[in-house]
Amino acid sequence: MAKESMKAREVKRAKLVARYAEKRAQLKKEGDFIALAKLPRNSSKVRLRNRCKLTGRPRGYMRLFGLSRNQFREMALNGKIPGVTKASW
Repeated sequence: MAKESMKAREVKRAKLVARYAEKRAQLKKEGDFIALAKLPRNSSKVRLRNRCKLTGRPRGYMRLFGLSRNQFREMALNGKIPGVTKASW
C-alpha cells in the first residue's frame, strides 16, 4: 500500500495539470517555450503516474479497471468485477 502522502501528491499534480492544460496548449501552439518553462513543472501531463484506486500502487496498473494487478486478481476471484471470470479451457 502506498503512503498517503504519495497518493495526495498525485491528486495535487492532477489538479495542476487540469488547471494549466489550456494555457500549456496555447503556449505550445504559439511556440513560446520560454513562457512554457516558467509554468510549474507539475502542471505537465507527463509528470502524472497511473496508480491503483484502492491501494495507490504505481506498478502493475491495469488501465481498463483502474486497479493494480493484485487488486484486480483478488476482486475478480471474489466476483466483484462484473463480466470477469477465471479462464479455463
